[in-house]
Amino acid sequence: MSTAISTIRNLGPAYEEACKRAGIHSAEELRSLGADAAYSRLLRSGSKPHFIGYYVLVMALQGRPWNDCKGEEKKALRKRFDAIKAQSFDKGLSQLETILDQIGVIEKTDRV
Repeated sequence: MSTAISTIRNLGPAYEEACKRAGIHSAEELRSLGADAAYSRLLRSGSKPHFIGYYVLVMALQGRPWNDCKGEEKKALRKRFDAIKAQSFDKGLSQLETILDQIGVIEKTDRV
């Protein structure tokens, strides 16, 4: 049996469509992948990176309200998001630029 992704708290039809484009077709598959692997697939399938979209997914898979992420937990999620983004989206960077970006040396003013 397959359950729609939009049945997961915080995830609506638009998120479900993005998941389908990434080859994720059910709530069970999304839960099995976990937030990090699923978000990486979303980025590789053309979704634009957005930190809120990432932590909404994390909170959704934990059954928590989307705005429940605060403080140190949010800072830790930001680091995970940046790492996923660097591996799955920022392919135009050289290896040196990727490392500099991961340690926070490259300014992000002109990039998403």
